[in-house]
Amino acid sequence: MKMRVGFIGLGVMGKPMAKRILEAGYPLTVWNRTRWKMEELVKLGAQGAESPKDVAEKSDVVITMVTDSPDVEEVVLGPSGVIEGAREGLILIDMSTISPEVTRRIAKKLAEKGVKMLDAPVRGGDIGAKQGTLSIMVGGPKDVFEKCLPIFKVLGKRITYMGPNGMGQTTKLCNQVICALNIQAVCEGLMLGAKAGLDLEKLLKVVTAGAAGSWMLSNLGPKMLKRDFKPGFKISHQLKDLRLALSFASQLRLPLPGTALVQQMLRAVEAEGLGDKGTQAAIVAMEKLAGRTLQG
Repeated sequence: MKMRVGFIGLGVMGKPMAKRILEAGYPLTVWNRTRWKMEELVKLGAQGAESPKDVAEKSDVVITMVTDSPDVEEVVLGPSGVIEGAREGLILIDMSTISPEVTRRIAKKLAEKGVKMLDAPVRGGDIGAKQGTLSIMVGGPKDVFEKCLPIFKVLGKRITYMGPNGMGQTTKLCNQVICALNIQAVCEGLMLGAKAGLDLEKLLKVVTAGAAGSWMLSNLGPKMLKRDFKPGFKISHQLKDLRLALSFASQLRLPLPGTALVQQMLRAVEAEGLGDKGTQAAIVAMEKLAGRTLQG
């Protein structure tokens, strides 16, 4: 018999992930702070919960997919949180992107009640969540990872065990640093071409075929040209991840000068009221510096 799964956090990523788990035949209990977001899944056969505590009481595995470190702490350790409904043997999988240090602190608190935790942040955006093609990077006890592997396989295609608690989150922060710098490179390369008078459509075709090619260039470059800022991954969420990365790097006494620069560029975009737009809206900061839009 399949494990009973609880899912907390039904946002852009959480809802399609929870839906895939339900469609895979797992008994599912859901909870979301904004309660109407539970309705679709309840109609499909999920059970609605009154609180994270209620989710824990009805589940063998609880998955959290919320915004930031304080949100995970609240739903797991706060009043009516998962820990209040936990019993020995329960497994918590946090698939949010949060601080590695907070992850380790939560894992330690849960361990006192006999609860094992995995940190399993993802990449692949809302499309990956809907299609079950997410990349999942996992930290925590190896035996618990192996026990939960069937659930991960419902959600993702590339699932990698990275080590003890916190290592999944650390991997995700490395990923976000590389992504952010890549976006900045796309912005600068396209703006250089625009100022020089190049045909930007042709420029994209040329550079995507060579060593400069990347997922960011192929997927976000065309959106920048069209000024299609519909979010797949929001500026505000990228800023949160870079804040976490810079804070973690500070603990390691590691300078990340490029990351700090991109954070400030994205902060400028947020100041324009575009925090809820996709990360391709990063081009707006370059346009401000250049005194022109990409297309003139």
